[in-house]
Amino acid sequence: MRSRLLVTVLVLMGLLAAGLGVPLALADTRSAQQELFTDRLTDTIFFASIAQRPITEADASGLAAELARYQEVYGVQVAVLDRTRRLLASSGGALDLDENGRERVGLALANRRSEPYPYLLPWDERPVVLAEPVLVDGEVRGAAVTVSPTGALRAQELRVWGIVAGAFLLALVAGTLVALPVVRWILRPVRRLDEGTHRVAGAVLAGKPADPVADGSGPPELRRLTTSFDEMAETVIQALSAQRAFVADASHQLRNPLTALRLRLSNLDGHVAGPAAEDHVAAMEETERLSAVLDGLLALARAERVSVSETVDVDTAVDDRVDAWRPLAEHTGLALRRTGSRGLAARAPVGGIETVLDALLDNAVKFTPPGGRIDVAVLGIDGAVEIGVRDTGPGIAADDLDRATDRFWRAPDQSNVEGSGLGLAIAARTAELAGGTLRLESPSDGGLRVVASLPGPEPAPSAQAPS
Repeated sequence: MRSRLLVTVLVLMGLLAAGLGVPLALADTRSAQQELFTDRLTDTIFFASIAQRPITEADASGLAAELARYQEVYGVQVAVLDRTRRLLASSGGALDLDENGRERVGLALANRRSEPYPYLLPWDERPVVLAEPVLVDGEVRGAAVTVSPTGALRAQELRVWGIVAGAFLLALVAGTLVALPVVRWILRPVRRLDEGTHRVAGAVLAGKPADPVADGSGPPELRRLTTSFDEMAETVIQALSAQRAFVADASHQLRNPLTALRLRLSNLDGHVAGPAAEDHVAAMEETERLSAVLDGLLALARAERVSVSETVDVDTAVDDRVDAWRPLAEHTGLALRRTGSRGLAARAPVGGIETVLDALLDNAVKFTPPGGRIDVAVLGIDGAVEIGVRDTGPGIAADDLDRATDRFWRAPDQSNVEGSGLGLAIAARTAELAGGTLRLESPSDGGLRVVASLPGPEPAPSAQAPS
């Protein structure tokens, strides 16, 4: 941002310098060219007037000497032509004219005056050719022509444009020296805000107070912004601290009464007769469901608190959870196997891969019928690590895949299956906090495949050669 603001300031200063310098240089160039044109036009008219007699008497010897003296003093070639464009007198040999010069001679022989030259650019080396008619008793008898070199004029133009360019560069240098500290002063609060945002995120996850961003520097508007940011960060941290305290209190205050309730209901087993026995069984099921929901909510709250902090060995985490779930899978008649690559590492929260796999394997074991298969595949793709759990259960309808990670969502045809509807939500949130994603796929041959994509380890800093 600082570089963009500095470039903007310099561009504005450059436009200001160009807006002032270019018109000034153009005005100076036009003035010099107009002065040259006026002087040469006056001299050309003078030579046209003194050429009347030599043309009438057909004796141009005296005129040639006058023209030669003029060229010797001013370096401008002068010539007099008759009506047939035959050279009668010249200050320096034959007259070599370009197309523009011949056109001006033709206009003079047609009794028309020379028009001012357009703007002459510094690299235009053509001479200034002016031609005026020689009139005798109102009749055009010839033309006086002056051919003025433009070297001195172009050199003056180059000096003027050089001065303008130098002033432009000097303005840029001075603007840079002035703008750098000003831009740094203006953007210091913005830079501290950018750094403070990352610090606040870390402090929120760690449950610690964030370092203040405001330091009293910068424009008043940005100072107020940094102060408001500090107040907002403090409010957010306090709110999250209160939320965590509530979760901890809820965990303690709800779990104990719930355990006592379940124990009392268990003690009634065998002592409830008649129609009340069904109510007793339903009450036991509800307490189990309430316990599962409470456990899921606490697990989700814990997942919200973790942060990406380390590089973990994927093999260790995956093998540990596969070995832990294999007895239950085999007990229910399922084949659980681990496939894919080995030797991979990923960035994840502490225990994050275990949390994701527990949720996915719990889902797979719960919904896969006996005789089915569960595959846990690990792949390294484009610098990321993908951990996929594929089952051979009923799967999820394609229209419901996007909703499956919502909290408490249950498929319409699976409402009678045990669970709180938080497993996939916990897995998705854990993967998101690691900087990854969780996606659900419906394979063409049935079942469900859930893939957690986690970022690979950060590249090691390259060693610098000794100086």
